[in-house]
Amino acid sequence: MTAKEKLPRSVPDSTAPRYNARESWRIFGIMAEFVEATERLAAIRPAVSIFGSARTPPDHLYYILTEQIARLLSDSGFAVISGGGPGIMEAANKGAYFGKSPSVGLNIQLPLEQSANPYQDISQTFQHFFARKFMFVKFAAAYVVMPGGFGTLDELLEAMTLVQTKKSRRIPIILVHRPFWQGLLDWLRDRLVAEGMISAEDLDLVQVIDKPEEVVEAIFKHYERRGFQPLPAEHEMMLNL
Repeated sequence: MTAKEKLPRSVPDSTAPRYNARESWRIFGIMAEFVEATERLAAIRPAVSIFGSARTPPDHLYYILTEQIARLLSDSGFAVISGGGPGIMEAANKGAYFGKSPSVGLNIQLPLEQSANPYQDISQTFQHFFARKFMFVKFAAAYVVMPGGFGTLDELLEAMTLVQTKKSRRIPIILVHRPFWQGLLDWLRDRLVAEGMISAEDLDLVQVIDKPEEVVEAIFKHYERRGFQPLPAEHEMMLNL
């Protein structure tokens, strides 16, 4: 008996038309999510996206450090974008909320952890992770990445991948608190670079900074010879993000 003959015969699914119709209508919901968010966020540039754990309590060093960074960024003219939830996201929104520039929260509907924090001038809720992540990239002049879990690592590695593959413009990607990040950086160098999975230059896509004032200085330094808005070639690149 051949492998093909061993396969079970497919049974017609009477529910397929109903689910196919729902899937088709879902596309319109995704489109609406993109359009609404783009229109609401179009005027907030320049902006900095800040990522970090949703589980960090307000008395933790990471929370306090994030709030300080966000306040400095806000007072320097940057809108601050966070995930809109608790922990580091709340600290980022809180720092910006009491500063001079807008505090933006891009919330996501989740079964656990994610509830909107009260420190948001602009709040946008998403059902789809990929639409939310697109907005983080599209409107950010820089990424500030605080200690966090899977979601934070996902945002960090996606940002690095987009810049590495030239699907996104080069922006500062700043890791804050070296003791937390050093092990990951060592692993990237000792495993991925050493085994040829990435180039040594790819590690230059990120920088590690511990002091809030130096985070702001690094962002301004990156843009000191150009404006914060995407250049024409970068704008075309972002259209294909």
